[in-house]
Parts: sequence; structure tokens; C-alpha cells
Amino acid sequence: MNSKHLILPLAVGLLFTACKSNQENPFAEKNAPKNDTVITENNMESFEYISEQFADLRVLRYQIPGFDSLTLQQKELLYYLSEAAIAGRDIAYDQNYKYNLTIRKTLEAIVGGYKGDVNNEEYQKFLVYAKRVWFSNGIHHHYSSDKMFPECSQEFFAQLINGCEDATLPLSANETKADFTTRILPIIYDPKIAAKKVNLDPKKDLVLSSAVNFYEGVNEKEAVDFYAQLTDKTSKTPVMLGLNSKLVKENGVITEKVWKVGGMYTQAIEKIVFWLEKAITVAENAHQKEALEKLVTFYKSGSLADFDAYNIAWVKDTESAVDVVNGFIEVYEDPLGKKGSFESVVSIKDFEASKRIAAIGANAQWFEDNSTLLPQHKKKNVKGISAKVINAVMESGDSSPSTPIGINLPNNEWIRETHGSKSVNLGNIVEAYDMAAGGSVVNEFFYNDEIKNNVKNCAAYADKLHTDMHEVIGHASGQIEPGVGQPHETLKNYASALEEGRADLVALYYLMDQKLIDIGVMPSLDYGKASYDDYITKGLMVQLSRLKLGDNIEEAHMRNRQMIAAWAYEKGKKDNVIEKKVENGKTYFVVNDYLKLRVLFGELLKEIQRIKSQGDYKAGRDLIENYGVKVDLALHKEVLERYKSLNIAPYQGFIQPKLIPIEKDGKIVDVKVEYPKNFTEQMMEYGKNYSFLPVMN
Repeated sequence: MNSKHLILPLAVGLLFTACKSNQENPFAEKNAPKNDTVITENNMESFEYISEQFADLRVLRYQIPGFDSLTLQQKELLYYLSEAAIAGRDIAYDQNYKYNLTIRKTLEAIVGGYKGDVNNEEYQKFLVYAKRVWFSNGIHHHYSSDKMFPECSQEFFAQLINGCEDATLPLSANETKADFTTRILPIIYDPKIAAKKVNLDPKKDLVLSSAVNFYEGVNEKEAVDFYAQLTDKTSKTPVMLGLNSKLVKENGVITEKVWKVGGMYTQAIEKIVFWLEKAITVAENAHQKEALEKLVTFYKSGSLADFDAYNIAWVKDTESAVDVVNGFIEVYEDPLGKKGSFESVVSIKDFEASKRIAAIGANAQWFEDNSTLLPQHKKKNVKGISAKVINAVMESGDSSPSTPIGINLPNNEWIRETHGSKSVNLGNIVEAYDMAAGGSVVNEFFYNDEIKNNVKNCAAYADKLHTDMHEVIGHASGQIEPGVGQPHETLKNYASALEEGRADLVALYYLMDQKLIDIGVMPSLDYGKASYDDYITKGLMVQLSRLKLGDNIEEAHMRNRQMIAAWAYEKGKKDNVIEKKVENGKTYFVVNDYLKLRVLFGELLKEIQRIKSQGDYKAGRDLIENYGVKVDLALHKEVLERYKSLNIAPYQGFIQPKLIPIEKDGKIVDVKVEYPKNFTEQMMEYGKNYSFLPVMN
């Protein structure tokens, strides 16, 4: 299944983590001190993790622990890979909506040339809109997928455009500024134009009702039929059809515009290749060099067989300290689950912190053998799970500013089953979230002091374990029955939510297992209980703070969480496993029996794996639609009112560090790290130095 093995933009527990737990690392006394050395900050305590907050967003910063102790070769490699990452930034914008680059460059022209009063209320409203577009890589909300609108008037927006120099605006040939204003304002302000980036409503044509720039001139049936004709169901090594192309109809003929050197997005891809080829010259070892070379080959050929060859080589590279994800990876932004969004995550291994995740990976076969899956759906020989904790150095495209906290790749199912996968936890990202968190959510939404205290003491570390297991033994578990197609083909628009639910359930099932204590990664079952309390409360209530009143759930991770929590609540009613309590006008969901809840998680895990293994579309659809989509209006209103009083932005993302090469006699002699503090300044700098694609007019 081409599921989102790159974990949700904010992990279920992490977005609302209670506080910086005193027991965040309960085994700290066993481990060597973590190296938190940075270039421009004296120590962890002096680092400012929170930059600013606007709309429903909070912008954070993260550090790169241990960068100063790296070799020059490693630093140079990280610099080249980081440049390759940012070089693809334009691609993500264009993939999200075909006019995103036009709008972004208009915003940059206005911000860069504005000479009026920056404290003007209308200008401040405009600036919030600009920052929202930068944060979401386009005009649609990065999580809800809804179109975002400026709160300033159209008249003021027109004045801002009129105040720009013509040369700074993305005008088409022979277009006047007045004509441009007439063209661009409806695209920005009209709610009927591109209303939804990704529409998953099964009652509508998913392609025609989605604004993403993956299809043009074709409808859902035509797109599905096109790829069905290309599918070789007899192949044991199928490529992920459509992953790196736009499907278009021209002169009545449907064809693919492939993203490669010489094809669509060539201007940006050529820059990516330029920096990757420099990275090859300073690769740490032969395996890493081979993987990077195969990635360059893929970018030049556009062949998905070459992409598979790259992924196989990448999985084999388990010894390098430096690693990178770069390419067209996740398919969440495609309503049909085929097209990969560009993203890149550049990282270095945290060797000490990796001991925890490695212990889980080393016992992967035990977890598989003892799971609740049907015998025919269990892997008899779990292959090559490489597990580690990494520290992010640079993120771009679909991974920035809103970032994953865990990665499990590659996505192609046969490669995972035959060659294995890599599972990682982004340690410094998790650390930054924890350092920026506060305890008010727990105080507001959890029922009594006993539960609150356990969540505060244990949830932060339990979240790390949840992420580890979600990635390492969750996505890597189970197998498809012979003759059943890839899950993105059989389960269609429900595949991603079901896969994330499957991985979550593996983690949840084992968080109440003595095995974690026996292998030395969890001190007691109190951590499992905290995780259960956390998941149920947030799946049924707290995550609703991300939705507008009256909206149903569209985003796959949110669907997954509510589906699991709501299903367990309903199925456990007879035994009062989870109890709904209302006191003083406030609703709480309280777990009364953790062991029975674990049994329920196991039952649902077995069923979702059966759905995946057998390609049971109807059962998968019914699970998501019945439990994961609809929202109780009264409860939603209550959650919004309670959450608003906390004055906490429900979404968070990051300003990226800046790697600066120090040269002498034409050679790099060192690489320094700066930690920018101003989100707008970084976005303007990126717009100036990394804009490689032409705008769509």
C-alpha cells in the first residue's frame, strides 16, 4: 500500500503534549548526556523555540544538536543536500494548485516593495494572509485543505498590487498591472474558485472537485481507467504508477507530463540534480554514494523503475550518519492516492537516542508473531527494518514548515516486503515541540487529577514510543494476500486513513504490553495508560479544535484517530470501557478499563489488516465513513469554546536553520549554522534565491 509512511504532520499526542515531562527520558541515568552543542546559541536554555503566532498557526524553531562535532566532509554533505532540498520548494507550491506560484510571487512583490505604514490594520491582515500561504505552500490550509482568504478588503489588496513595480509582479506577456489585478483577485477571493485542495467526498468527482495540480482536463473515471489499463496485476515488482507525473488531456488524448530533467519541473529538478551531484563527491561511503547516484538517475530519466532501484539502494544504506529523503514521496495531496508530493528531509543520526528505537526494531519479528492479525496476514520473516532517531538539518516542500515527526519509507509495498524499510523518529523536532508545549490542554480536557498527573508525567515519553512503534512495527507489519492489488488501488481514497489507523493500532496495542518493559524501553504500564487516555481524549475531542464548526473530518490522520477512538468507544459501551462524563457543562471521555481497551484495539487492528490484505473497499469505506468523518455538532461547539479560552494555536511548523559554507581559496573549509528568528524574512529570502519555476498565467 502506498500509505503515508511519513507520519502525520503533528503526531496525535505531540500536538497537544501536556508539558515538558520530568520523565521525558526515564532512562536518562543509563545514557550518556545528549550533545546539544550549537553554533549561535550558548545552551538549550537560552534557545528561543517559539517565534510567533498568527491565525491558527504557531511558528517554532529547532536546533541541530552535535553539528559542531561533525567532520568537514559530513558538514559539506549536509550543505549540498540542504541546497538540493530547498531547490525543489517551488514544486510543492505548483503541485498544490496551479496558480500558487503566481499568488506567492505577488505576495512577495507586495511585502518586498511596501512603503506604507506596516502597522496599518489592513496591511497587518494582508501580512497574516501572506504568512498563511507561506506556511501552507499555497492558498489552501495545509491540514484542512480548505481555501484560505485574506481578511483585508479586495480594494486594499488592489492598492497593494498597484503600489508594486511592474518588474516585481508575475505579469504575463503584454499584461498591464490593471489586467493582472482583475485576473488575480478572483482567484484569491472567490470562494467558488478552487474551494478545496483535496476533496475526499465520495459523492463528488474527486478529481474535478479537488484543486491540486495533478490532473487537468480529465475526470475521476478517466484517471482511474487510464492507470487501470497500465496496471500489470501479474507483476511481483510493480512500480507506483503515476507517482511522478501530471495527467492531462490534450486534443482529446490523455497523457502524462513526467516530472524529470527535460520534462515538467525541469528548471527546479536541474538545480536539485546539481546539488545532489556535488553531494555524491563527498558521500560518506559506497552505499550512500550508490543511493545518491541512483536518485540522480531517476531525476534524469523519470523512470519509476529507476525510482525503485534508488529506494532499494537507499534502504541498504544503514551505516551513514547523514541521510536524506528527497523526491516525490507521499500521496496525501492526491485524492486518488497516486501522485507524490515533492519533499525533502536532510538529517544526521542521533546515535544515543537511537538505542530506544533500535531495541524495538530488533524485536520486530516478536511483535509480528504476537500481534492480533490473522495468521495468513502475518509476515513470517520481517525484513530489514532499520530504526534510528535522527536530528533534522533541513526540511522542504511537503515537509516544511509543517513537519513530520517520524518517517517510514519506502512506500512501495513489494520493496518493503522484499528489501525492508527505514524507520526514524525526528528527535530534535520532537524536542522542540516538547520545549514549546504547555500544560493547559491537559488541565482543560482530562477528567481528574489522577489522570492529569499521569498524562503530564508520562505522555511526552509515551508519545515517543508511540511514534517509534507506529513507524518501526506498525507500517512494517502485515502482508497482502496473493493476487490482491496495491492498497492505493483497492482501497482508493480511504487507503491512507486506513494505513495510518493500522500503524497507530499496532503501537497502541503494544503500549500496554509487558514486552516494552522487558526490552528496556518503557519503565511501567503507567506510560501505556497515559497513552490510552491521551489518544481517546484527543481522538474524540481535542483534535476537533482544528475544524470549523459544522465541518466534517477530511484529513486522513484526523479520520484515522477519530475512527479508532469512536469505534472503541462504541464497541466498549456494553462493558463501560470508555465512559462519557459531563460535569459542570464540560464533557470528558474516561477510560475505565485499560486492558479491555487494549483488546478492542487488537480486534480493530485485525480487521483493518484484513481489509488491507484482501482489498475490501466496502468494509474500509464503512469504517472510515461511519466512525471517522462525521462530527457531533454540540460536542464540536463545546470543544471550540473550551480550546479558544486557552489561546493556543492548534497547528505548528518551523523556521529552518541556515547552513553557511565558509570558503578559502575556492574550497569549503567549514560550514556554520545560523538559526533565523523571523519567518517572513526566511520566506522572502527563499523567494528571492530559490524561485526556479515559471508561473502559470
